Amino acid sequence: MFFGITDIWTYVVGAFFIILLPGPNSLYVLSTAAQRGVRQGYRGVMGVFLGDTVLMVLAAAGVASLLKSTPILFNVVKYAGAGYLAWIGFQMLRGAWSSRRSPEAARATAPEPERTVESPFRKALVISLMNPKAILFFISFFIQFVDPAYGTPALSFLILGAICQLFSVLYLSALIFGGTFLVGRFRARRGMSTALRTGVGALFIGFGVRLATATLG
Repeated sequence: MFFGITDIWTYVVGAFFIILLPGPNSLYVLSTAAQRGVRQGYRGVMGVFLGDTVLMVLAAAGVASLLKSTPILFNVVKYAGAGYLAWIGFQMLRGAWSSRRSPEAARATAPEPERTVESPFRKALVISLMNPKAILFFISFFIQFVDPAYGTPALSFLILGAICQLFSVLYLSALIFGGTFLVGRFRARRGMSTALRTGVGALFIGFGVRLATATLG
């Protein structure tokens, strides 16, 4: 064992590939960076970081076990999260369709003034807390690698959390700079911007459906 972690290399490999799977966190950060720039993208990353940290602390505190043993509570969390993700998806689809019809559509791809748009940090935080991939990861995978007999399990969870957050920040940073690279192309090609927003909106609806049908098994 390594500080109470039963198989750290299995966890490292598993966490790496789980982080790489597309999810609402990464798609939101990518779309924010593409439309509003690096600074706003990193505000989204900070929201994701805090949201994942909250989920890790809750898992370490035993909330994961509580959700497993209380199906009603798990269903409340599940359907609330599913509804929120689907709502974000519909908002994105509506914005994409509106920009398609409007002669002002070209402006939709330019960075918007910060005072007129929702905070990326706050929105990313809520998305992270409702993220089906993160919820199921911390409930079913994260806690399996800590030996309950270890004297200071908080240290084990801290190490596991630091590994996960490192992978997450590196991955999201790559998406941010990839997203800003696409900005010029979105400004020049109205159809590409609309297609991106439509695709991301559809994926958010899909994430909501996936969370609504998720089980602890």
